[in-house]
Amino acid sequence: MHTFPRYAAPGPEHVADLVTRNPFALVVTSADGVPAATHVPVVVERLEEGRFEGGTLLGHMARANPHWRSWEQGTQALVVFSGPHGYVSPTVYATDPAVPTWDYAAVHLTGRVELLDDALEVVERTVAAAESLRAPAWEPTPASRERFRALLPGVVAFRVHVRTEQSMFKLSQDIDAERYARVRDSFAAENSRLADLMDRS
Repeated sequence: MHTFPRYAAPGPEHVADLVTRNPFALVVTSADGVPAATHVPVVVERLEEGRFEGGTLLGHMARANPHWRSWEQGTQALVVFSGPHGYVSPTVYATDPAVPTWDYAAVHLTGRVELLDDALEVVERTVAAAESLRAPAWEPTPASRERFRALLPGVVAFRVHVRTEQSMFKLSQDIDAERYARVRDSFAAENSRLADLMDRS
């Protein structure tokens, strides 16, 4: 991903927060020069001093998906996390001349993929991570855990050992305070997740 210094994340905690809040990722690998991509839940297993580089991610996908079969020892993956995004119309600026743009936040992590034997732990950790974003959160019952176990033959779990991290938080930082406030208020009315991200950044 091409990045611009002026659109850098305010801090590593903002990158971690975006990944945590948006765990449905795109996992991209290449086999024999042909790219393959799968949309799957991917959650944080471990950060290294608050950063992804040197940390690990956990994910799982359907065993019927042939994508994972090309993951030999040392396969490198790109994992893309997309945050909220939105079109910025010139009508929001109330100035002329003006041009439209798109505000968004995204995180790209690369690393080595490792296939795992214990899919149950990965599934349970994924559920716990997703439920932590909800109120009230659901707690699996013993019967639900048994159902998880019954589904495991159809699941492949994996770990990504993160090597590099890139992020873009393009949130209208390059305009004056008055127009910035107009963009933020417009998103508050139409795209509250993006307005919230602007407030947190």
